[in-house]
Amino acid sequence: MTDALPQPAAGDPAPIYRLKADFFRLLGHPARVRILELLRDGERAVGELQAALGLDSSGTSQHLTAMRRQGLLESRRAGTSVLYRVKDPRIFQLLEVAKQLLTAQLEETRDLLGDLAGVAYDGAATRGA
Repeated sequence: MTDALPQPAAGDPAPIYRLKADFFRLLGHPARVRILELLRDGERAVGELQAALGLDSSGTSQHLTAMRRQGLLESRRAGTSVLYRVKDPRIFQLLEVAKQLLTAQLEETRDLLGDLAGVAYDGAATRGA
């Protein structure tokens, strides 16, 4: 038995799993997740995003361009500023689910470490009780 993924026939369009992997790879940088969180309340100017991220203009622009090309963000010009906004607000549901999953994992890890140390998760000692 093999764990290899089935390969599409020559000329077939990319399977959905490959598209999903590309999508999640795009979100694989903390700055990009932070950009989405910063845009949760609406559009922001590039300079605002750059200041919040603590990146130089080149780094900020690279992240924004990649996210716009993938279809996560839209941009518009307003005078001398370029404003970015999230194209589809459902991305925030995805971020919320990720937060819930990570929170659950961290709680499980905390509880396991507490069990190993003989301490309940609230810090109360359980040894010899």
